[in-house]
Parts: sequence; structure tokens; C-alpha cells
Amino acid sequence: MKAIHITRSGGPEVLELQETPKPILQKNQVLIKVVAAGINRSDVITRENIETYGKGSLQTLIPGLEVSGVIEEIGLEVEEKKVGDKVCSLIPDGGYAEYVAVDSSHCLRIPDGMSLEDAAGIVETVFTVWFNVFILGKLQPGEKLLIHGGTSGIGTMGLQMAKAWGCETYTTVGSAEKAEFSRKMSVDHVINYKDQAFEEVWKNKKIDVILDMIGGDYTLKNLAIFNKNGRLIFINGMQNVESTINILTVMGKSLTITGSFLKPQPAEVKTQIAQEVEKNIWPMFDSKKIYPIIFKTFPLAEAADAHRLMESSDHIGKILLTME
Repeated sequence: MKAIHITRSGGPEVLELQETPKPILQKNQVLIKVVAAGINRSDVITRENIETYGKGSLQTLIPGLEVSGVIEEIGLEVEEKKVGDKVCSLIPDGGYAEYVAVDSSHCLRIPDGMSLEDAAGIVETVFTVWFNVFILGKLQPGEKLLIHGGTSGIGTMGLQMAKAWGCETYTTVGSAEKAEFSRKMSVDHVINYKDQAFEEVWKNKKIDVILDMIGGDYTLKNLAIFNKNGRLIFINGMQNVESTINILTVMGKSLTITGSFLKPQPAEVKTQIAQEVEKNIWPMFDSKKIYPIIFKTFPLAEAADAHRLMESSDHIGKILLTME
């Protein structure tokens, strides 16, 4: 099969299309013939430092954390899936390939009316938002959620999920175009951070949960606009991974500060997330209350260009690779 390998740490140019053996199927896995794979910032971080985030400097790695496709083979212990099923799945790596072997409990059916290709762009975002915002952040209907970077894949999906959950939604974006898109997506409150300071405009809004992928000096600004018992959840530190906090603010408002990586979570945690997502979020896809925002697709051989687009932050929503 053909697959994209990270051959060494570096820029997009280290992504190389190579012939590689099909994955060997384990008893609890299914083999998926991949139709499309999602691009995520985690893939970029892995590519830039494979020694730390990959499998060691002497090995190449196939990146990719989410795919959609058709089950071509099932393991001996798999009962709930069958050959021919159309599924999307979270995977630990290996998505930039024509075939992947996946834990069957991490596969979900394609939502009603959604194309098989588009379904590649929902798994990682939905799992990340559910785990961080709903499990760790304990977001409740009627509360206020702020997601920084509202037109990212995480942002577009998380804000839709929260809105459908009955929450008041807030976001920051970096251009007038992105602000207009967010408003058309029915986000309740939108700020272009290049024109306005969100911590000033929203200083009296009493936000309950903030999902932050920026870090740096956003941290103190986030603390200032929280409601009592607010929850700050980190999923990245794109500005800076080091932040300053005001301990008195944390104590005075009884704030919780947490965060996570989804990729290294144990298989059983991902199974739990899959079950909860299928129960609580998949019906929202079926009823079209939420939907994937797909910005652009690239053929597998152009993975480097897809990464360049991801790094530019010029996109709105998800970027996909297709296996045509």
C-alpha cells in the first residue's frame, strides 16, 4: 500500500510517499480501506520532532489520527463490526495511508446523510471536545463556553456541539472573514482579537468554561473573565507553553485549571469516549444540528502542501487527505 512517512524531523518536505506493507491485524482490530484522513496540528508537532513525539529517530512514522473508510477485514474477536461497514475512527497514528488497522471499539458508524469523505474530519475534533469540554470541563446546558481559535477544526466543531447542548458560545478569531463565518455559524459572541481585547469586552460576561489552544499571555486574560467555579482547559500552547497565573484569582473564583493530550490516552479511555460520543453527539449529526466544516482536500501525495496550509492558519475548519 501507499503511505506518507515522516522520514526525519523537519518541515513539510520530510513527508514522503512510500510503498509499505499493509498493517497486520490483531484479534480486536478491523482493517479499514481508507477513503480519507484528517489533518491535525498534532501531526505537525510530531513531524517537527519525531524523536520526542514519534517512535524514535531511527524509525519512520506514518502520521494521522483519524480516518474514514470501509472495513475490509475483521479480527477473530470482533463481533460488533462486519466486512463492508462504512466507518470513521480515531487511531493513534497511521492515518495517512491506504489501509489502517484499528481497535474495533474506536470505530463509529457514518452519521446519516454524511459523505464517507467528510466523516474523516469529525472524529478527532469531536473526541477532543467531548473529552476536554464535557468530561474534564463538565460543561452544562445554560453555561457559557469560550473557545479560542473558533474557526479551527476544534473550534468549528466544539462551538456547534456546545450550541446544540444549550450553551451560550463565545470565540476569538484572527480576521474579519473568520469573524463573519463564525457569526453565520450562529456563534453568539465573536471577537477579532486583532481589533479588540477579549478580556476587556467580555470582562463582565462571567464565562464558565474556556477551551484554550493559545496559552502564553492569554492565561491571565482568561482567568479575569471567569465566573465562579470556572474551568480552564488547555489543549495546546501555540503562543507559549509557559504562562503566569494569579493565584488569588484562582482561589477567589474557585477555578479549575486542567488540560490533556488525546493521542496518548489509554485504549479503554478512547473506547469510553467513543461510546459517549455515539450516544450524545452522533444524534446531533443525524439531525443536522451539527455538521463538519471541510475547508480543502488534498490527494495523499500532496500531504506536504496540506501541512503547509495547516501551518498558515488560513483555513476555516478541517483539511483532509483523500486516497484516490
